[in-house]
Amino acid sequence: MPVVKRRRGRRARLVLGAALLGLALLPPPFARAADPSKGELRSQTAFRVCADPDNLPFSNAKGEGFENKIAELFAAALGLPVAYTWHPQTLGFVRNTLGAQLCDVIMAVTSAHELVQNTRFYYRSTYVLLYRAADRGAFDSLDSPMVATARIGVVANTPPAVLVERRGLIGNIVTYNLIVDTRVEHPAQQAVQDLAAGRIDMALLWGPLATYWAGRSPVPLEWVPLKSDPGLQTAMDYRISMGLRYGESEWLDTLNRLIREKQKDIDRILVEYGVPLLDSRGRLQNPPPWLQASAARGG
Repeated sequence: MPVVKRRRGRRARLVLGAALLGLALLPPPFARAADPSKGELRSQTAFRVCADPDNLPFSNAKGEGFENKIAELFAAALGLPVAYTWHPQTLGFVRNTLGAQLCDVIMAVTSAHELVQNTRFYYRSTYVLLYRAADRGAFDSLDSPMVATARIGVVANTPPAVLVERRGLIGNIVTYNLIVDTRVEHPAQQAVQDLAAGRIDMALLWGPLATYWAGRSPVPLEWVPLKSDPGLQTAMDYRISMGLRYGESEWLDTLNRLIREKQKDIDRILVEYGVPLLDSRGRLQNPPPWLQASAARGG
């Protein structure tokens, strides 16, 4: 998920990129439809993806994540099979996968990521506030009068922590770890489970994670997008691109071309997984039913 420290500028973007290592990059080049060019790929026989084997909804070893599906889409366009290098998306992920030339693409990184060369972005999403459907009107906004009594789940050092701090609610925070080994810990999933169980009242999480696990909750959960606060210069929404090694210009051109050509298919996959998608103006493209109802009422 995107993460940012309470500092501005380049360092904030670097931390954000490091936290987003749950998103990988993939595709290779083609020159003619009948004879796709493999360009600068280290391997000419496979579409080699750097990915986490247990990090849904992004990826897993069973191929069940949306990044797996996008990787398959790109590989098919190149006439190649998908081959994975698995590594937990924790510290050292880029160094031990892409940097070691064991794979050629990370399917998703923030467009501000500085450890890799970025493609054009292929989706834009946002942090959200997740709450129990039964608590709509009480815990569905950080501006609610009830927020003073709320137990607020936040992943450490992510952008929503800044919003909570500005409101003087540090004492209300229940913290979840950011940099983890996904073989043993899944902070966003745990936060959603805690919300459903009533151990917290709100969860401020990266949208693709929040909506995926909320959809699997035994207790009805709803969410609203968190809006960026210009006064804090801390964004709540981020553009997601793919990552490759620096200097691979032909590979970059190929990936960018595939993103343009396959954008509708990519969007379809993301919508199927419930990823909150923002348009160029920051408006939610696929609002859930409760937000649609609110808009119809003029709320």
